[in-house]
Amino acid sequence: MAQHLDMDSLLEQARAMQDQLVNAEGGLKDQEVSASAGGGTVKVVATCDMRIKSIAIDPSAVDPDDVELLQDMIMAAVNEALTSAEDAASQQLGNIAGGLNIPGLF
Repeated sequence: MAQHLDMDSLLEQARAMQDQLVNAEGGLKDQEVSASAGGGTVKVVATCDMRIKSIAIDPSAVDPDDVELLQDMIMAAVNEALTSAEDAASQQLGNIAGGLNIPGLF
């Protein structure tokens, strides 16, 4: 009978964790991160569900003779913003998954 109670407890924990994950995943779209490149001349804002929300480019970064530099700065800022978003999402979702207490599994 004790084994049955442990299984019930485990299922209850799993259901609670699933609800928390669904809520957390929904909240990721509202959580924002930002990054910049070129000394702040290119700024990117992304949400933690991996969507670019905005890109701002200071006019001083626009040099018709060096478009490649601007492209590199945009790419660097976007990649940094997406890495920050991924890290924030992983931490938030990992905190929830870490709360599941399965003996012998963690």
